[in-house]
Amino acid sequence: MTAEKSHPQELARQLYDASFCIVAARFNSAIVDQLINGAEEALARAGVRPSAIEVVRVAGAYELPFAAQRAARSGRFDGIVALGAVIRGGTPHFEFISAECMAGLTRVALDCDIPLGNGVLTVDTAQQAADRAGGSEGNKGEEAALAAAELVTLARQLES
Repeated sequence: MTAEKSHPQELARQLYDASFCIVAARFNSAIVDQLINGAEEALARAGVRPSAIEVVRVAGAYELPFAAQRAARSGRFDGIVALGAVIRGGTPHFEFISAECMAGLTRVALDCDIPLGNGVLTVDTAQQAADRAGGSEGNKGEEAALAAAELVTLARQLES
């Protein structure tokens, strides 16, 4: 049973003792703060206790994999949600940061064997970021948190 198809009460029972770390960039904080809000609200709706959610802030998207790796290796968390916003500028910096961030987060999830929801926005404009941080395109922080919650549930089911 996936988290999406689970009855809310069943999902809450499955996640009542789960803990999550939200690793979030400070750069583009107006956008990232909205992603954090969406992630926290989604985890609460999924049955995760607010006291079981820890938010860790880092400078930017490039630093997210390191923070996620440290959180994973701490053994304190069942899942991680990574949040940030990389907005294209006039230099190749966007491509480098986006690629390294995404590759690093994937590596953390696989190497550390931990569910990780990726809510790092890689967009062309600030408006696209706003649209994806609670605007017309929803809240990608919420989606990343729900993906992480679903993976935690799946991991628990496959372990038993």
